[in-house]
Amino acid sequence: MMVYVLCFILFLIGLYGILTQRNLIKIIIGLSIMEFSVFLLLALIGYIEGGEAPIITPGEPIPLFVDPLPQAMVLTAIVIGLATYAMLMAIAIRLYKKYKTFDIRKINQLKG
Repeated sequence: MMVYVLCFILFLIGLYGILTQRNLIKIIIGLSIMEFSVFLLLALIGYIEGGEAPIITPGEPIPLFVDPLPQAMVLTAIVIGLATYAMLMAIAIRLYKKYKTFDIRKINQLKG
């Protein structure tokens, strides 16, 4: 149960970083911390103490299996998240080249 609470605390740390920071790079880092906490939670949901890989061999008793679906979902989400962060970094770099700052307040005040 404590691990789930730690996942929630990690999520709140990322949310705090998103809400309080004005630097685009720090906001992207906060978003990645939040995403990592969700990945960790999904992997923990599929974990069973003493569970084995879901490979069935004929003639042997069926042991306790670990659910592979959350692990597959996390792997898929990691790939999608990587593409999202590449796009976010590209947008941040383009904004920096145009406005010479990562500060959202300064970008918001500039016209053009």
